[in-house]
Amino acid sequence: MYIYKELKQEIFEKYGHSKVATDTGSAEAQIALFTYRINHLTEHLKVQRKDYSTRMGLQRLVGKRRRLLDYLKNTEIDRYRNVIKELGIRK
Repeated sequence: MYIYKELKQEIFEKYGHSKVATDTGSAEAQIALFTYRINHLTEHLKVQRKDYSTRMGLQRLVGKRRRLLDYLKNTEIDRYRNVIKELGIRK
């Protein structure tokens, strides 16, 4: 799956901590990007049920996102709650 530059910039602008397209390192921006990729891979796996390599990649992405969410929850709970609310992620 290839994510175009414009789409990444849009995600970083919308969910980044400082609301700038160059804010690629904030936890919120990374979580939003991982969520987009997870949703895309989930739709792919609904059609291609036996694609085990994609399934493994999806599990890795979910783990990365979970670790970032745990980090955010332990450091700044308000930012964590905002990300969960904006992206519609439930624990």
